[in-house]
Amino acid sequence: MSQLLSDIVVVDLTRALAGPHAGMMLGDMGARVIKVESPVGGDDTRGWGPPFVGPEDDRESTYFLSCNRNKESVTADLKSPEGKELLTRLVRHADVLLENFRTGVLDRLGFSMERLHEINPALVICSMTGFGHDGPEGGRAGYDQIAQGEAGLMSLTGPSPEEPTKVGVPIGDLLAGMNGAFGVVSALLERTHTGRGRVVRTSLLAGIVGVHAFQGTRWTVGGEVPRALGNHHPSISPYGLFRTADAPVQLAVGSDGLWARFAPVIGVAVDEPRFATNSDRVAHRDELIAVVEDVFASDGAETWLARLAEAGIPAGKVRTIDDVYAWDQTRSQGLLVDVEHSSLGTITLPGPPIRFDDNAHAGGREHHQAPPRLGEHQASVAAWLDEQDAATGAQP
Repeated sequence: MSQLLSDIVVVDLTRALAGPHAGMMLGDMGARVIKVESPVGGDDTRGWGPPFVGPEDDRESTYFLSCNRNKESVTADLKSPEGKELLTRLVRHADVLLENFRTGVLDRLGFSMERLHEINPALVICSMTGFGHDGPEGGRAGYDQIAQGEAGLMSLTGPSPEEPTKVGVPIGDLLAGMNGAFGVVSALLERTHTGRGRVVRTSLLAGIVGVHAFQGTRWTVGGEVPRALGNHHPSISPYGLFRTADAPVQLAVGSDGLWARFAPVIGVAVDEPRFATNSDRVAHRDELIAVVEDVFASDGAETWLARLAEAGIPAGKVRTIDDVYAWDQTRSQGLLVDVEHSSLGTITLPGPPIRFDDNAHAGGREHHQAPPRLGEHQASVAAWLDEQDAATGAQP
């Protein structure tokens, strides 16, 4: 398979999760991603754990392994002359630069957006922040859980309005990374027409607000302030998690047609006045939940899932993470990749979420590279820069 972004070179100055996730997405599509890390400790996530794996004297963080596949690692102190020189050379020969420093840090290092485009006018720069690069709170540090709270997500999540709850993964970071990668690819497409790069900006705040979806318009158009409802949908019923005799199941009765199939399963008349339309069912949600769970208490989850499948009702179980990775359907979609790590040997990673029609594997490459050890590619990247400088006549 031809790698979609195989002619693209990305300089990744980011650390933690938002920026590294964007870089990994571009690497999954075939881009060459050169990660520039601090010589002391490297990316913050190299120290985030447990769990750590590997020999006692050479531990690797599973957090770091989750967001840095398909990258090379070099180290540089960007405050030093040598570090500045290395970054200048990388920028000169790159297509994309990713950064998630706090606003103003790159400027103080001597690499403002204007300076980066002086070095390379075709460079696409992706800048990721916590709350935006400008505005009254643009300089705030960006940490995911804080952003989940500030951007309203925690007020929608959890068992009740009194118990705001974070999502189980750093969703603000991940959304910012996804938006950053999408912005980069869009700017690269534009560059094929203009020959010039541009600055792409996104933030954790933007990522979360951007997926408010119907909860956002409930307020902006409908004037309702959404609140947490636990595991049930605010606008559709029955839609959510229901207890059975031994384990919960989830079901989605998303239309009146599905209700006509589901009502006989639980022994309720289709035209029961409290439940006849979706609006009726939402208005009497608590009563309907009680009816469903009273009926479901008679048998276990597997029995009910079989009955719901026979009736054509969308339903499913709640799997643990280990169950998900053992599931044949997960494996069939290429969502696990085996890579050869230089110190850990063969390891299995969660894989890219995109497949293309000419590749049974996920992502835009057939073979994935393990996340790098700190500074693992210092020599090979230096040799490549020498070749590029010689080919272009640039002064190192």
